[in-house]
Amino acid sequence: MGHGHGHGVPEEAGTSASGRYVRRLTISLGILVTFLVLEAVVGFLVSSLALLSDAGHMLTDVLGIGMALAAITAARRPAGGKRTFGLYRIEVLAALANAVLLFGVAGYIVYEAVGRFLHPSEVAGLPMMATAAAGLVANLVVFVLLRRGAGESLNVRGAYLEVLADAVGSVGVLLGGALAWAFGWYLADPVVAVAVGLFVLPRTFKLARQALRILVQQAPEDVDIDELHAELTDLPSVTDVHDLHVWTLTSGMEVASAHLTTRSDADHGDVLVAAQRLLSERYRIEHATLQVEPRESLGRCHNLTW
Repeated sequence: MGHGHGHGVPEEAGTSASGRYVRRLTISLGILVTFLVLEAVVGFLVSSLALLSDAGHMLTDVLGIGMALAAITAARRPAGGKRTFGLYRIEVLAALANAVLLFGVAGYIVYEAVGRFLHPSEVAGLPMMATAAAGLVANLVVFVLLRRGAGESLNVRGAYLEVLADAVGSVGVLLGGALAWAFGWYLADPVVAVAVGLFVLPRTFKLARQALRILVQQAPEDVDIDELHAELTDLPSVTDVHDLHVWTLTSGMEVASAHLTTRSDADHGDVLVAAQRLLSERYRIEHATLQVEPRESLGRCHNLTW
C-alpha cells in the first residue's frame, strides 16, 4: 500500500510570501544599482581600491538580488509536465552562484591589494568617505528590507549576507578614508580592501555549503537519520523500515520517503497516520511518501541493487 502525504506551505500563504519577497527585492535592487554606479564612478576618479572593493561587493549584491528575483519568479510557476517538483531548486542554484561570485570578488580584491602594498597610491579621503557613507545608508535600508525573508529563504539569505558584508565594508571604507584624509596614511586603502575581502569569505563558505548540501540531497543537518529510523521502527505494528530518504527540496521544504513493513494483521491506515504524525510533529517534515507493505514483500525490496 502506498501513500503520499504533503501539506508544506499552503498555496495562498506561499504566494503571499513570495509576492512580499518580490516587492522587497525589487526595491532593494533599485537602491543598490543607484549606489553601485555612484561608488564605482567615485572610486575610479579618486583611485580608491577600498571604494572599488565596496562597489565590487555591491555589484554582487545587485547580481545576487537579480538572481533571487528570477529564481523566486520561476519557482512560483506551477509544477507540471516533467517538472513534477516545480522549479524550487532554482533558488538553491542562485544561492550557490552568489557564493561563487563572492569568492571571485574577494580573491580579485586581495590580489589587487598586494600591488597597492608594494606601490601605495594617493587617494582622496573626503570623497571616499562621503561616498562610503551614502553606500552604508543604502545597505542599511536594504538590510532592513531583507532581514525577515533571510530566515525563510536560502536565496534571500544569500542576498542578505552580501548586503551585510557590504555594509561592514562601507564602514571600513569610511575608516580608511578618514585615515587617508587626517594622517595621509594611504596604505589604509588596501588594508581595508583586504579586510573586507577576508570578512566575507567565512559567510560565503557557509552559504555555499548549505546550497551544496541541498543539491547533493543530503539529509537536513537537524535530522538524525538513525534516530528517525529507530522511531519509525518502534511504531505499533511496524517490523522493519527501509529505503528511508530525507532531503531538502528548497529552503524550508523538507521531504521524506520510506517503506514500512508491518505485521500481517496491521491496519495500514493507522500505521500511516502514526508515521505522518511522527514526521510532522517531531521532525517538521510535512511532505512524506510512505509505502506500507506486508512482511512477505520485504525480500523484494532487499534484493534491489541500488
